[in-house]
Amino acid sequence: MTKARYPAAAILLVSVVVAPAPAPAQGQAAPNSMSFFITSVGPGRGANLGGLNGADQHCQKLATAAGAGSRTWRAYLSENGSAGHPTRHARERIGTGPWYNAKGVRIAGSVEELHSDKVNITKETALNERGEVINGRGESPNRHDVLTGSQPDGTAYPGPDSANSTCGNWVRYFPNSGKARVGHHDRQGNDPKTGSSWNSSHDSQGCSQEELRASGGDGLFYCFAVN
Repeated sequence: MTKARYPAAAILLVSVVVAPAPAPAQGQAAPNSMSFFITSVGPGRGANLGGLNGADQHCQKLATAAGAGSRTWRAYLSENGSAGHPTRHARERIGTGPWYNAKGVRIAGSVEELHSDKVNITKETALNERGEVINGRGESPNRHDVLTGSQPDGTAYPGPDSANSTCGNWVRYFPNSGKARVGHHDRQGNDPKTGSSWNSSHDSQGCSQEELRASGGDGLFYCFAVN
């Protein structure tokens, strides 16, 4: 009997192994994971946030509770140089972007875009760390005032009276002790035609929790992941 001859290639078994996509390294965030939120609550002492360090710790605490504690979080707040205290600009504290909310929606791709008319901060996108929408203008209670202490370009206010834009660099909380610059996360307010700035709309009525609420706020602020 004559044996059938087959090409060698016909009897080779080729195994194709598809490797799974590598998981993010430990401590590394997955693409489009949360890197921006508004605090669901403030520390509860009006504009006394414990300075920048206290505000950063509050961001980190809320992010950790929401499962995003592996990232390093910073509060979007400026401080003013006074009594030997260095000037700190909010825009320089938050990394380079891009930033996404808790639903994976892109807020901005860079610091420059964040401070341009291309920024995607609205009531629907400026969510808290749990992915919840925060009350805006026309709702009760109105919580659209977000503490920033910043000019529209994300820098601190200059001048000898500039500490009044930060409630004494985020340590005052008694009534009639100063003011803080706030933005409107819902972009509603001041100008009916152009809307309102997300980071620099007006000054609060004061630094206490009651005064912040009287002008439409609740001691909330923005948090950004720097990595």
